Amino acid sequence: MTNISGASSGSSTTRRGRVVGVPMVCWCGAEIVGKISKSDPNPYRRYFRCAFAVSNKLMDDNHVFKWVDEALLNEVDRLSSEAKRLEQMVRESEIVFDGAEYEKMVFDKVLMKVEEEVFQKVESVVSESQRYMKKLMIVGIVVCMIVVGLGNFI
Repeated sequence: MTNISGASSGSSTTRRGRVVGVPMVCWCGAEIVGKISKSDPNPYRRYFRCAFAVSNKLMDDNHVFKWVDEALLNEVDRLSSEAKRLEQMVRESEIVFDGAEYEKMVFDKVLMKVEEEVFQKVESVVSESQRYMKKLMIVGIVVCMIVVGLGNFI
């Protein structure tokens, strides 16, 4: 079973619209799963894919496909832009408070929120990767045990 992902840059656009950041659900309603490319142009490169498209082995379709590294960069850019926008809103606010101390407090809160969002996104991708690696290790151990068992049997 191979996962075709031959494009060197992620096709993050579908006929249903552009996917920005880390995709959470496909346009068809199916969840998004993390996969690892087994293609020659992108060996072992991680990507997000629609679970429906994966289960039906669809290729060149309009279901969600996005490289993990590109998704995380999009997410960081989006959160950075959001932080700048919020900072600008605070600066343009008509509410006048006691100087720089209040602005620093608000900026620190906004920055903390953005950092938490980035951390949560990265943490979810890392934990999914760890689960996948555990599965691979178990399969490897089982295969080794079978090989050793057959070696002793013969």
